[in-house]
Amino acid sequence: MLNYLWLGLILCGVTLGVLTGHTEAVTTATFDACKSSLMSIALPLGAVMALWLGIMRLAEKSGAVERLASVLRPLLVRLFPEVPADHPAMGAMVMNIAANMLGLGNAATPLGLRAMQNLESLNPRPGTASNAMCTFLAINTSSVQLIPSTAVGILAAAGAIHPTAIIGTAFVATTCSFLTGITSVKLLQRLPMFALPPIDPLKQKTAQPLENAPVPSAFAPLPAWKITLLSAYVLLFLWEILHLTFLSHDSSLLISLIQSVSLVAIPFLVGFFPLYAALRGVAVYDEFIEGAKEGIQVALRIFPYLVAILVAVGIFRAAGGIDLLTRALSPVLDLIGLPAQVLPLVLVRPMSGSAATGLFAEIVKSCGPDSYASQLAGTILGGTETTLYVLAVYFGSVAIRRGRHALAAGLLADAAGVAASLVICRLVFK
Repeated sequence: MLNYLWLGLILCGVTLGVLTGHTEAVTTATFDACKSSLMSIALPLGAVMALWLGIMRLAEKSGAVERLASVLRPLLVRLFPEVPADHPAMGAMVMNIAANMLGLGNAATPLGLRAMQNLESLNPRPGTASNAMCTFLAINTSSVQLIPSTAVGILAAAGAIHPTAIIGTAFVATTCSFLTGITSVKLLQRLPMFALPPIDPLKQKTAQPLENAPVPSAFAPLPAWKITLLSAYVLLFLWEILHLTFLSHDSSLLISLIQSVSLVAIPFLVGFFPLYAALRGVAVYDEFIEGAKEGIQVALRIFPYLVAILVAVGIFRAAGGIDLLTRALSPVLDLIGLPAQVLPLVLVRPMSGSAATGLFAEIVKSCGPDSYASQLAGTILGGTETTLYVLAVYFGSVAIRRGRHALAAGLLADAAGVAASLVICRLVFK
């Protein structure tokens, strides 16, 4: 499906560019996309991944990931029956899902890429996405997000009276998106067109323990002084969360609490796992370096996939494809109650997160931060995901060329998020 979608974006963009006289814009967009895929995404992502993969290795070596995965193991075993309950992929997926829920994108992506590498170690069909991979990507492209921090921040900067009003509506939308994504990915994998091909004995890999996987062991209880030190560290951050919560001027205590947790989560994790690993006797610096080495390697692997998807999207936008679709669909928009200003965001959101954020800022500026269009657009931004980008990056990291039903499930989840946004915003804001 990605083959046809990519080809369609390229051909439609180039053809429209010629017919509308936007060939220069198409040319500029092509080279800008190539540049940004490396300079703005791949290299920065490689640096961030070096940090988080180093932290992840410490979490694995100390046994923290194994313990964390055991908490959600009953649920994960149902969602991922093909993955052994004690496999490192379980812990990596738990941490990725938790980071997504808190809106920690810089941490969620490296953890998700690590989870994909772990899942690939179990994949007997190199180049073809397994059911577990498709399910994991469906969760990522429809992950429940507690706080749409980007949308709230733009509304607050524009002077909205209640910039946090969209938190509740976005939560409803992203929950509907999540349920649709999980349901659709499980149903679609049963269709003949998405069936797994027979295993090729010549290409089949022998599943081997991952180099970075922790050796399962029953850790002895920490001595009292180590527990005291670890507890003091946790209490320090709990105090900071409460401090930020009660300093907040937001009327909702729950929203202030969630925002405070999001603010301190990164510093807490960056310090907690090295401390815990050190208390467990792990050589923290050496192990961190070993984990961080993978960051740039993964960034280089996903670079061609980033170029492919960003160039296709850039050409289509520069040629006026989004504007043409907006005009063509305007009669339908009136029937479903979608403002014409919001449609470009709906069309762009699955393709590019930065472009969707820019469109949202334009909507807020032109329509006003307290307008229905801005509130609906903010809800959609918080309730949907950049499906094509996620698939390109995650599949690219493990050289998957046949994504099977992952794209269809992701787009269905996005559609459900938009539909839920329309319903809940009409009830709340109109």
